[in-house]
Amino acid sequence: MGEVDEMPDPKSNYVTFTNVRARDGKPIVYIDQEATRVMFPWHRISFLETLPSDEDQEEIETFFRD
Repeated sequence: MGEVDEMPDPKSNYVTFTNVRARDGKPIVYIDQEATRVMFPWHRISFLETLPSDEDQEEIETFFRD
């Protein structure tokens, strides 16, 4: 898992991640602890999961049942 600052360009050959870690939150052994950014080629990425930004959350209306 990792974080991206902006949506990656599908035309680029790689995606740059920060705060890279395993799915359980532990550090990855083959990446140096002092590395700040890691670039992975697209063919190594299974999927990208995006979370809504603050702007997106304001547009979503949630309804509650009393």
